[in-house]
Amino acid sequence: MTYLYYPGCCCALKATGRAYEESTEAVFGVLGVTYREVEDWNCCGATMYMAVDETRSWGLSLRNLALAEAQAGNGGADLLTPCPACYVVMRKAQQAYAAGGRLAEALEGALSDAGLSYHGTVRVRHPLDVLVNDVGLARVRQAVRRPLTGLRVVCYYGCLLTRPFATFDDPANPTSLDRLVETLGAEPVDWPLKTRCCGGSLTGTVEEVGLRLSYLLLKEAQRRGADVVVTACPFCECNLECFQRKVQAAYPDLASIPAVFFTQLVGVALGLQRKQLGLQRMLVPLEPTLERRLGGVYA
Repeated sequence: MTYLYYPGCCCALKATGRAYEESTEAVFGVLGVTYREVEDWNCCGATMYMAVDETRSWGLSLRNLALAEAQAGNGGADLLTPCPACYVVMRKAQQAYAAGGRLAEALEGALSDAGLSYHGTVRVRHPLDVLVNDVGLARVRQAVRRPLTGLRVVCYYGCLLTRPFATFDDPANPTSLDRLVETLGAEPVDWPLKTRCCGGSLTGTVEEVGLRLSYLLLKEAQRRGADVVVTACPFCECNLECFQRKVQAAYPDLASIPAVFFTQLVGVALGLQRKQLGLQRMLVPLEPTLERRLGGVYA
């Protein structure tokens, strides 16, 4: 299987989500998954661009898909897309193109003007999907060096990862992340907000609404006795962790709780070092929780 990698640009893996990129590379390296970054990639056209001109946003996504297809050569490739916003807009672009008609003709013309073409051989995949369904939970379990026994984890999927394209999990009640956490030896905490919106870009536009939505998630996680929130989205992680002090200023009853990428938690269980996983970048440190629950100091 040939894997290519699209990091994305808005709150994604080359920016505030740098720890996501670092931990994904480290974990996939241990598990034998190799991939190459798409050359000359551009913004996928998600977030605000979708509201301005949906067709042009799909054109941006299709350019990335065409580049990936050309780089992969015959047989196509699976495109690792860690950001759910990028993941969804690329899937929508594929859907619009495959439907044919005037829209597809316009998109094809835009690609032609850029000297590109697309034949539909690229599969857009999320790393969680690849980890659970390609690598497999049995292989992950074999690689665990430090079981996370005693750690209570809330699995937060966010509102985009399994909707509207429920290709690898249930849209309303996904379980892949819960099963992965259980494989690491931790306890996935049952809760009803696993796909509720974290506020998305509202933290930068209508801040009080965005902070309120993040508060509801963090408070419910604490109410259910979770030690950590784990997510598969750089936007969600940023809202729940990087904005946590602002949330606490607005809602003083909220205590601090680590919010980390699922690849970071996997990396801890695989015995990887903190800098390999970008743990030194966290504004709400994970290590005190690990020390309290697992014992010893995590180096």
